[in-house]
Amino acid sequence: MNSIERFYATTERRPVDRPACWLGMPTPSAIPGLCDYFGVETFEALKATCGDDFYAVEVPYKSPTCSALYAAFDWYMNGTNVDTEHRTLTAEGFFAQCEDVEDAEALSFPWPDPALYIDPAECRRLVEEAPQDKVVLGMVWAAHFQDFCAAFGMENALMNMVACPELVHYVNDRIMEFYVKALTIFLEATRGKLHAILIGDDMGSQLDLMISPQLVAEFVIPGAKQLVDIAHSYGVKVIYHSCGSIVRAIPLLIEAGVDIIHPIQALAHGMQPENLKEKFEGQVSFCGGVDTQDLLPNGTPEQVRAAVRHLRELFPTGLIISPSHEAIQVDVPPANIKAMFDEAQKVY
Repeated sequence: MNSIERFYATTERRPVDRPACWLGMPTPSAIPGLCDYFGVETFEALKATCGDDFYAVEVPYKSPTCSALYAAFDWYMNGTNVDTEHRTLTAEGFFAQCEDVEDAEALSFPWPDPALYIDPAECRRLVEEAPQDKVVLGMVWAAHFQDFCAAFGMENALMNMVACPELVHYVNDRIMEFYVKALTIFLEATRGKLHAILIGDDMGSQLDLMISPQLVAEFVIPGAKQLVDIAHSYGVKVIYHSCGSIVRAIPLLIEAGVDIIHPIQALAHGMQPENLKEKFEGQVSFCGGVDTQDLLPNGTPEQVRAAVRHLRELFPTGLIISPSHEAIQVDVPPANIKAMFDEAQKVY
């Protein structure tokens, strides 16, 4: 099997020669050490040396205030590019003082138009750079739950979801209009060249969902389903990301049509691979499972190999072997990444 065939078989839970594998998106600080260990000079060469089955492409987005789709909304109206290191959901945002929809409308927030800041030609160029035999994965994110939390400030947003849900829906609907248009531009520009997209929202803590399943169903799932349906209309699979314990939301994601749940954060409550297999086998595929909270930073290569063997026993198909968080940190020894790939790529 090549990478693309292996991915589709995994997604559809058909037999595979060995698991599909994804390195994820290591943090910039982790990449030099990984490259040095594997004796390569670039991230692309690192992925090729590891045997990564995926080639990830960020949706190119450049506006006067930001250089990433996930930071498109200037909730603080200070014109700064909010990078991943300094982004927060807890500071009060543009709509923090609103008490109803009329207040929000009166503020006239400058909602961005993605058509002004996404170049279809650049989308095609980036996707066409992918190796022909790799799974091309569009990193869309479209984290609308996190965005409306930032729009109000998380404490305000969580209270408004109960006290004034129509206000949250108003802001969330405007956010979703942006992401629906952005995704459509990206998929249209790359039609026939993209295999999957990754979307998602961090809605889990270490112990449980941050909000109730009922609130997830009201405020998170409808937007996710919109994006899933658009992707599927282009023949593109959907990987849905959420950190933390989201076991109580997985049935909702399955109902929304998500193809793959990412990640299996193994140390979060209820997210043990044994539990997920028991509850959801045959209903959805998974990506992750190799613990990044303790095992990868602190374990030995043999312990990593043993964990991968265990995952393969539990999931002979339907699982993409990957770190349980896509952003590998600098504290993960490169030898453990090599052990993960070596064991995952063995053909038994």
